[in-house]
Amino acid sequence: MNFRLSAILDRKLQTFPHPRVAGFAVLVVALALPTFAQTLGPGTLQKAAPGPPATEADPLGRGTPRGTLSGFIRAADRDDYVAAARFMEVNDKQKAKAEELARELRELLNRYFHAPLATISDSPSGDVDDGLPLDRDRVPLKIEGQRVDMILLRVNNPQAGPIWLISSETLAQVPTLYKGMEKTWIEQVMPQSLLGKDFMGVSRALWVAWMASIALPLLLFWSISRLAMFVVRKTVGDSRRRRLEVLAWPFIVVLTITVHILLLPLLGMSLGFRLAYQRACFVLLVIAVAWLLQRIFALSFEQARSLMERRHRSDTESLVLLGQRVFNVLLTLAAMFAVLSILGVDTKTALAGVGIGGVAVALGAQKTVENLLGGIFLLTDKALAVGDTCCISSRVGTIEDITLRSVRLRTQEQSLLSIPAGALSQANIENFSSRRKILVQTNLQLSYGTTAEQLKAVLEGIQKLLVENPKIETGSARIRLVNFGVRAIELELYAYVLTPDYGEFLAVREKLFLGVAQVVEASGSAFARPTEFIYAEPTAERAWSVNTAPAIEQPENSTATAERSKSVMKRAI
Repeated sequence: MNFRLSAILDRKLQTFPHPRVAGFAVLVVALALPTFAQTLGPGTLQKAAPGPPATEADPLGRGTPRGTLSGFIRAADRDDYVAAARFMEVNDKQKAKAEELARELRELLNRYFHAPLATISDSPSGDVDDGLPLDRDRVPLKIEGQRVDMILLRVNNPQAGPIWLISSETLAQVPTLYKGMEKTWIEQVMPQSLLGKDFMGVSRALWVAWMASIALPLLLFWSISRLAMFVVRKTVGDSRRRRLEVLAWPFIVVLTITVHILLLPLLGMSLGFRLAYQRACFVLLVIAVAWLLQRIFALSFEQARSLMERRHRSDTESLVLLGQRVFNVLLTLAAMFAVLSILGVDTKTALAGVGIGGVAVALGAQKTVENLLGGIFLLTDKALAVGDTCCISSRVGTIEDITLRSVRLRTQEQSLLSIPAGALSQANIENFSSRRKILVQTNLQLSYGTTAEQLKAVLEGIQKLLVENPKIETGSARIRLVNFGVRAIELELYAYVLTPDYGEFLAVREKLFLGVAQVVEASGSAFARPTEFIYAEPTAERAWSVNTAPAIEQPENSTATAERSKSVMKRAI
């Protein structure tokens, strides 16, 4: 039955608009449905009341109220009413009708038991706060709007010790309650031809109602979303409309699953199957809610990044991007723990195991943790941001991405360099994007034929260029005579270009240098030409050795010149 229902759900979800989510949903349903035996087994759901651990003395699992109810449902669902009678306290008058009582009690539970199985105590002592004697526990049934309690009684079994059984006083009321059962709405509405024909053990009327409980809410919410999109299209811009369209299907799926879960008690399914199927539906609901939250927060993060981009806050934009990734990880973990809790796994034990495993992983993955914290600290300190041009350990490039582990740098050679975030804490980082102005500093070398008047004209002309250029910071710009060097007269040009863009800086600097060249030419001066002297002299083996030296003016009686005067070959370059 479970396998066939999984196949049907698989065919239904093939038309789902998001194949990955649909495939994962089918996988979860397939995994959840085979746990039907575990669903009704004792101790598989989270505990409803504190108490000592259940004993394993009774092989039928009747040591707790929940175990007795689960065992009865399992036996009755497989039509083994002889085994189901072992969970009932039948007196001498009821022994002859034990199987009939079990069959009628099963129908009552299928029709009127709607509470989660987790609400039944899983403690050997039962629920001590229910106002009943300590040897009694209740299972609430809602019959025709009124509450009727099915009483469980704790008795001492010679072989198994203390066990819980469905009390004989409750069994005495079963025939009367069974006779008072009215037809379900399916039996009243559906044609008689569909009620008597079974398909995979279930009437076709029930299959029609089951499909309608999915198709009708889906069609209703889809129609509402289309109407809402039509109204939004007429009132807001395209960008907002597209954002709302992204959220349409997650909302539709969440609302459809919620309505379907609420309608399940009205379908008249068997209690055992309904409990297992409800669990699968809750797993799908958790996945759908996680999908919806991921879409909502993705749009929120996207809007925040767009706002930071318009404000030119690239550092905050990168921090928002990292926050989005961290949120996706936390949301996935939360959804996983919710699914495990629904499937009956003790999440407290799982969290304790995760904590112990986390310590072991942290000890073995110190570098990974270091890189994770390094990436967070880099963004919080605003040292780097996506799009920044940086020099990291003598490598210049543009930051393309900052992940939870590394920083990706696109170098000037267009290669992608991945740098661990932890290593950046000990590296030299020079961020060029954070500067508001760029320095121009160079030495101008004029020839020694320049007169004082020409030199003065050059200084005044260049200073005028600096003052009149709107892209030059006038307060710090200067041109000064700094040295009479060995080869030329040296002037220092020092100025800031008021732009953070390197391409614009190159254009301003080029224009400035051309203006300087025109000033020098107009003054009658010229830039110095580098000059070298090459001296060649014979060695002891009659070979020639060549020495190069700058053109340094020496006195005529210099000792070095006198020693080389016999074999000097002089050439000016």
